[in-house]
Amino acid sequence: MSAGPTAEGDGSGGEGIGGDEPLVEVAGLTVSFGDVPVVAGVDLRVERGELVGLVGPNGAGKTTVLRAIKGTLAPDSGRVRIDGDRAGDLSPREAGRRVASVPQETSLAFDFRVRHVVEMGRTPHLGRFDGHGADDDRAVAKAMDAAGVARFADRSITEVSGGERQRVLLARALAQGTPALLLDEPTASLDANHAVRTLELVRDLVDDGRGALAAIHDLDMAARYCDRIVVLANGGVHAAGPPDEVLTADALRAAFDAEAFVGRNPATGTPAVTAFDAVEGTGEGDADADDADRRRLHVVGRGRAASRVVARLAAAGHELSVGVVPEGDAAAETARDADAALVTAPAFEPVDAEAREAAVALAREADATVAVGGGANDGVATGGVPPTESDRADPNAAVLAAADRLVEVDADGDAGALLDAVRDPDGDAGRSRDA
Repeated sequence: MSAGPTAEGDGSGGEGIGGDEPLVEVAGLTVSFGDVPVVAGVDLRVERGELVGLVGPNGAGKTTVLRAIKGTLAPDSGRVRIDGDRAGDLSPREAGRRVASVPQETSLAFDFRVRHVVEMGRTPHLGRFDGHGADDDRAVAKAMDAAGVARFADRSITEVSGGERQRVLLARALAQGTPALLLDEPTASLDANHAVRTLELVRDLVDDGRGALAAIHDLDMAARYCDRIVVLANGGVHAAGPPDEVLTADALRAAFDAEAFVGRNPATGTPAVTAFDAVEGTGEGDADADDADRRRLHVVGRGRAASRVVARLAAAGHELSVGVVPEGDAAAETARDADAALVTAPAFEPVDAEAREAAVALAREADATVAVGGGANDGVATGGVPPTESDRADPNAAVLAAADRLVEVDADGDAGALLDAVRDPDGDAGRSRDA
């Protein structure tokens, strides 16, 4: 370590490697570059058997925190402990036996062979004049196999792609054989296959008792693989906890200044985040937006088109209900993720009167009813006008008829127009304006 973190507190030592202390513990970490503060009062910890994700907007200080833990950056104040001992008290060799890092920057100045780069990970385990032994060779070979770089072990590091170089640096960290790993955007340069393989590998390592702290920009990946997530924003820790508790629309709005819909990945069961651009003039992206802009809306439509509208309106903070839609429809699943009141009917079966009446009641209670792609019947009147006999074949004709205010939207249209329409259903954006 070139610059050990300063330490504050009782100054007592930890129990060393294998003790009961967290593998990584950060308390009150504060870092400034000159007169520019980067992070202040950061607290976090990484336990054995735990993968902790570090997320936040660009410039939030994720890399700075990792550098301070590694010791390549001296903080202004705060405490960093590695496996119970103050990081600043550890020699470079001892620190290198406890924590390995995979940096985001993959440039290497010299024309080393890939194998030689991975072998550098064994340096903390060697004496000044020691050569590599059989144990070192086994560790290097195992690390290259795990990271998928063995096939180009004898190529120059300057001849491999950026993604391959990232995997070489991962192999170097694995060869180091440390109980703790620090990873700075480990999947940023990787294709989808290698990104998944990398995080699966890290997940396997922590399941075997190591601990890892990873700065991750992909929130879906963070939710899928991390045990806990720490959100950095506005110079400090904005939220920390399990993905289900941290990755919420409100938390993401405050941290990233953007609207987001948080659903559920049907394959993994983990949170799935869809971010939207904040639309000027709608109150989106503003955590203090006037509650008057939030509406009680009923959505009529089905399929992916209606699903997109439900997600967009939920991200903007509107209170929603949806129906009648077939059970299993994409709009139904999105409505459940949005905690919207939902009326469904069995697919390919007639809609019974109870379901129709429930949806009609929701439409009547709403500030406006949003008909996606024309809803059930473009010609249906509003204001409680009963449907004609020809309308009865479509149960949503009665729902649209019950609406006091109707907004017809095109799901593929402009987001700003959609949000304007539901904010002002009596104005030019309402009734029959496409969005």
